[in-house]
Amino acid sequence: MNTVTSKDGTKIAYDKEGEGPAVILVDGALCTRSIGSKPKLVNLLAAHFTVYSYDRRGEVTAGIPGPMPSSGRLRILRH
Repeated sequence: MNTVTSKDGTKIAYDKEGEGPAVILVDGALCTRSIGSKPKLVNLLAAHFTVYSYDRRGEVTAGIPGPMPSSGRLRILRH
């Protein structure tokens, strides 16, 4: 697990697998980067891409509890 600190100081946990063009996987509402079908998808994509998956705020390893508006999520991805 890696972390990055967003501009507002929140630590966001992420994983990075593979090599190649970057692909960012965004979870569904009740998922994290390590549950559901995502680990299998990461394994398939990592043969051809650098795959990033992260925990959204309010999930297991994210720093601020509760949901965040989509505009805020886009700012984090641009950081």
